[in-house]
Amino acid sequence: MKKVVLLCGSPRPSGNTYQVLEECAGVIEDQGLDVEIIPLVGKKIESCIACGRCGDLGECGLKDDLNQMITKIKDSEGFIVGSPVYFGTARGDVMSALQRIGMVSRTNGNFLSWKVGGPIAVARRGGQTATLQEMLMFFFINDMIVPGSTYWNMVFGWAPGEAKDDEEGMETIRRFGYNVATLIKKIND
Repeated sequence: MKKVVLLCGSPRPSGNTYQVLEECAGVIEDQGLDVEIIPLVGKKIESCIACGRCGDLGECGLKDDLNQMITKIKDSEGFIVGSPVYFGTARGDVMSALQRIGMVSRTNGNFLSWKVGGPIAVARRGGQTATLQEMLMFFFINDMIVPGSTYWNMVFGWAPGEAKDDEEGMETIRRFGYNVATLIKKIND
């Protein structure tokens, strides 16, 4: 079955970012695809040290929690990344994960190429567009396909649960999830 992996960059197990990704995942499942949300909660993610061992090993040479995620992403047709915005950009561990995933892909047959997905940013007030732009660079440089939606993939919320009150933001995310699933089915049929 075709699968989409959603990486949740929130350090909170049931915070707004996770809730937004759950909504997106539900739409994708309704379209007949398998989904898995991988939270970064409690995971150790180091920054790339440019050691170059990923080309020889087939996985990242750093021994933290990322290689398990990379295996799941490699076996999927879609990849979505959600990050909370605390200081105007994506969380550092999210960007460290993306940079290492990209490096492993580039040195191992470009397994990210033609995967469908994109970024989602969740914040109390601002910084979403900078975060989306920052994360989009990962998708574009890895030859991935990013479908649009009815607005930018951003949702407003501060306290856990507030993001669900952003009706326009949640509808944008639902449409994005639908577009990801539909495009994956069209490409793979």
